[in-house]
Amino acid sequence: MGGSPECSCYTGPTSFASFGDIPGNLCSPTDDWPRPFRNLNHDAAWDHLAAASNLHSVKFDPTGRWRADALNFQPCAETPSQDRYAIQQIHIQGRVWTLSAVFDGHLGSHTVEHVAHHMPIIVREHLELITRKHGDRVVPPPLIADMFSMAIRAFDDAIANDVLELFPDGLSSLSRLSDLQIQEVLDDQLSGGQNYTKARLCMYGTTALVALVDPDYQNLWLANLGDCQGLMVSETDQKSWNVEVLTQFHNGENPLEVQRVMNEHPGLGDTPFKQPPEFTRRILYNLYPGQHDTSPWEEFLMRNHTPPYISSTPEVTHYPLDPSPRAPRKYLILCSDGFTDICGTNQRAIVDQWARAAARSNSRELDEKSLALRLLWQALGNDPKSVSRVLTLNMDSPWLDDVSIVVQCL
Repeated sequence: MGGSPECSCYTGPTSFASFGDIPGNLCSPTDDWPRPFRNLNHDAAWDHLAAASNLHSVKFDPTGRWRADALNFQPCAETPSQDRYAIQQIHIQGRVWTLSAVFDGHLGSHTVEHVAHHMPIIVREHLELITRKHGDRVVPPPLIADMFSMAIRAFDDAIANDVLELFPDGLSSLSRLSDLQIQEVLDDQLSGGQNYTKARLCMYGTTALVALVDPDYQNLWLANLGDCQGLMVSETDQKSWNVEVLTQFHNGENPLEVQRVMNEHPGLGDTPFKQPPEFTRRILYNLYPGQHDTSPWEEFLMRNHTPPYISSTPEVTHYPLDPSPRAPRKYLILCSDGFTDICGTNQRAIVDQWARAAARSNSRELDEKSLALRLLWQALGNDPKSVSRVLTLNMDSPWLDDVSIVVQCL
């Protein structure tokens, strides 16, 4: 069982958790509470949380002022996380841009894995093109924003187009082919599986929140598709902290997004919602091992009259930065909805307390303890017992949503 107290890696006295002790909205009051967990001491709780969080840190300069810390956390060992993150430096004409991102996959991990690997590549290609066109001139921020949006749309378009190109006349040729002929094209696992891999990407999807910072640390662009969240945490003159939400949720709970869907039939992947029904019925139904129960899909496909129903056009925000040595400290937080779920209505207080603690830390402490991990610790309750409950709860199914966090110092 995921995080089971009987696991030999957890040592500590047994305690019991009630339904209200677990943060977030994934658990149900009908889940047979109370449930046992191992009560770890502070060092053990910290070490186990770090081991379960797939930590990664990158220093962008020798002083460590410009850095990024990231994590991906899912305490239920039997349910691998479908979140991903990316932190990369992009070298363009002798100058270094930084890209950081979080991705929240759904239905499976194939598409989110593909996106996390290839998104930085496609952004670099588009960035190289636009900077080459401008030569020695600085590219205006609005053009970078347009480029950013275009790169993401092109990347998403390629997921379906790579599959359609396997058939000579694209979608229109499918009516002339039998299911067996389509299967012979798609199910090529015995000869390398390239076609199968391309088609499988269309079955799943992911949200994306991608940040791009210029080489001089004067500009931030944030591209958002879905319900991940971007926060700018800024030190004020009074040595307090301002928390600014830079993104809007792209889901049915946001009235503005509902209106956008109504206006333009406006995510990455999720191809059945972007292509005519023939794409799903003739291609995805014929992808090994097939769809044994197509009724859930047919319920949607019968109403799929004017696709696309999901847009791959991101919301792009430009945020000016001050790189001067005396500028107030800023932290950019990128997080999946799993983080906002465990914070609930206390998110601003949690982030404020985390920022105050980070400000009191010396450079050695910042090097030794990931800022992203410290933020997760704060969100889980900021004490060993609360963290222990989440780490070692005896439960068969996930009790927390996947959590990805990137913290970038700006």
